[in-house]
Amino acid sequence: MNRRDLLSSIALAAVAAEAQDSGAPPASSLYVPKPQAVEDRKLLHDFMDEFAFADLITPSPSLRITHIPVLLDRAAGPYGTILGHISRQNEQTKAFDGRVEAVIVFRGPHGYISPAWYHNRQAVPTWNFAVVHATGKLRAVTEPKALHAFLTRLVAKFESYQGTDYDFSKLPDSYIDGMLGGIVGFEMPIELLEGKFKLGQDRSEADRQGILSHLEKARGDRSLYELTASFYQRKA
Repeated sequence: MNRRDLLSSIALAAVAAEAQDSGAPPASSLYVPKPQAVEDRKLLHDFMDEFAFADLITPSPSLRITHIPVLLDRAAGPYGTILGHISRQNEQTKAFDGRVEAVIVFRGPHGYISPAWYHNRQAVPTWNFAVVHATGKLRAVTEPKALHAFLTRLVAKFESYQGTDYDFSKLPDSYIDGMLGGIVGFEMPIELLEGKFKLGQDRSEADRQGILSHLEKARGDRSLYELTASFYQRKA
């Protein structure tokens, strides 16, 4: 690297550091037309709790996406705080330094919408969906007691959906300690919360009723059971 390139690199690094330390709110992470923007915080939080298997996206150490279940602490901070964990072997842990900006994406049901479903068929097909993007900076959580408490809450949340008799607290400490050594937790105070619900809400009442009527009887995606069973058969 020549002297000019070195000076340029130093200058760019200084600008980036200044931007990180300026306290300015993060930029929007997605395009949201006004009719599709949702700002009701309770609705967004409810959505995040319901569709809690999320995409953790960071630009460092390289563009990286990890798919994980997360917990939302609604009362921690103005927009809430997201808690999660990933494998210690995942290089994305390098982004858990409190400085790297991350986006966590929550995705709900989605599907193709045919113009044949509208009262006014002079239209083109589209795809309806709902997503919530939470932006913030990740901080590592490595203290064993804090990690254990987080895992207890995480397991309890999803076990309650299934109504099983599984009890995470009955696992031996020797097993839990080994498991904790293989993960790194994180917490991300939300600095920007964005909701995009593209559900045809800007169409006429007749078109909206057509959407609902046909979605109710439309062929759905394969269930997790069907996907798993077909995959097992393929592997066999």
